Amino acid sequence: MTRPCIASKADDPWSRIWFDTAPRHLAGPGDPRHVTQALRAAGWKSFGDPDLPHVVLASPDYRHTLVLEPTPETYGSWWRISSNHWHAFFGGNTPAEIIAGFTDALLHPPPEVEPDIWPALQAADWNYECDERGNEHARHPDGITTMERRATLTSDHFAWTAEVALPTGLGGHNRLWHAYFDDRTPRHLLAGFATALVDPAPVSRGHYDVPHSHLVTQVERGAQGDQLAAAHDARLKAIRTGARKARRTSAPTTRPASTPGVEATMPAARSL
Repeated sequence: MTRPCIASKADDPWSRIWFDTAPRHLAGPGDPRHVTQALRAAGWKSFGDPDLPHVVLASPDYRHTLVLEPTPETYGSWWRISSNHWHAFFGGNTPAEIIAGFTDALLHPPPEVEPDIWPALQAADWNYECDERGNEHARHPDGITTMERRATLTSDHFAWTAEVALPTGLGGHNRLWHAYFDDRTPRHLLAGFATALVDPAPVSRGHYDVPHSHLVTQVERGAQGDQLAAAHDARLKAIRTGARKARRTSAPTTRPASTPGVEATMPAARSL
């Protein structure tokens, strides 16, 4: 049966003309497959319902999960990434390339020494402050983008947030996107997020795919369909290779000694 011709963003990157768009943190959501297909390339399994507009993935050991579930609220938490000990949320307009800084770090073992988050922001000219309660705050030179670690008003429990908040002109603010991390989130994941947040490299977006065109610069033309597809395929190939290497490294190197005269009692493997 011939597939009907149905226009969809699933046809990207060939379905539109692409522009190099900067700064990336104001460029809008982009293609979520930059995150989801990377996780699947690393062995994450899909548990979503094909009749619902969502993606549900779990890591091979089931320790981590990702849910991408659009909500009626434009600025709601579309992305939810969790483990047994921590969780993180991202709004729908959070650029996929910045979320990937966080999720890509999940695919690597944690470093022996926890990284500091703030130096990456300070190196990008963000203004950093710390108050007497230990609250930490960094602000982008644009004045609308922040990242902070702050205690709640009613307790000493800390949480991390990052957001772009646009002034309304009436003393209020509208959030373009936000991210939330509880304080148990491993620091190397936060460092991956922060590094991707300040990366000066432009991202590819269609001319009308940015939430607020006046906040970004779009240069005609950046890499187009075949180039973008090739770069994405190379990214997935590198992740598959890394995942296979990690599995080989963690696999036992010796087989347990068998007991003479005792036959193996393991059941035969079932074909899938």
